[in-house]
Amino acid sequence: MKKTESKYFYTSQLMNQALLFLLEKKDIEFITISEITKKAGVNRTTFYLHYDNIYDLFEETIENLNKEFLKNFSLQPNFNCKDNLFLLTPEYLLPYLDFVKQNKRILKLIHQKPKLFNVETVYKKMSEEIFYPIISQFITEEEDKIYQLEYFSRGVSAIITKWLELDCSTSEEKIIEIIKKCVNYK
Repeated sequence: MKKTESKYFYTSQLMNQALLFLLEKKDIEFITISEITKKAGVNRTTFYLHYDNIYDLFEETIENLNKEFLKNFSLQPNFNCKDNLFLLTPEYLLPYLDFVKQNKRILKLIHQKPKLFNVETVYKKMSEEIFYPIISQFITEEEDKIYQLEYFSRGVSAIITKWLELDCSTSEEKIIEIIKKCVNYK
């Protein structure tokens, strides 16, 4: 049983990667199943054992990316002290920045095609599930929370986007310093 699950996972990963590679070259509407299977090194029958169509594969690919991304946050310690506002500590930011650097090709693609990847929905979910609970520990005024959350999360996102544009050439430690300076956190 585990051997089959392992093969299934490996095959689906190959097709996920093939789709992402092809998306760098053209829009999803112009990608064929034949191109995906050729790039992944599997046959059409295998594709149809896993998916009904390209959009099913795409949905799985996005789900896998989101899970991998969110896993970086769930592994972090839960600080409850304002002195350890962990959104800004290296212990919190380094795994996130490492993920970005390791997946820069995919993340650049996502930034190039935000509507396709439904970036606004993912961004909103990340804000609600990660940033809002943290900020809520330190800001009690509800109206202040929504504005400060927006400022913080959009600002960090802008820094990361620029870092991606520059091919992550600046060190992670320097990016952390820049984020801290921007939000005036010492």
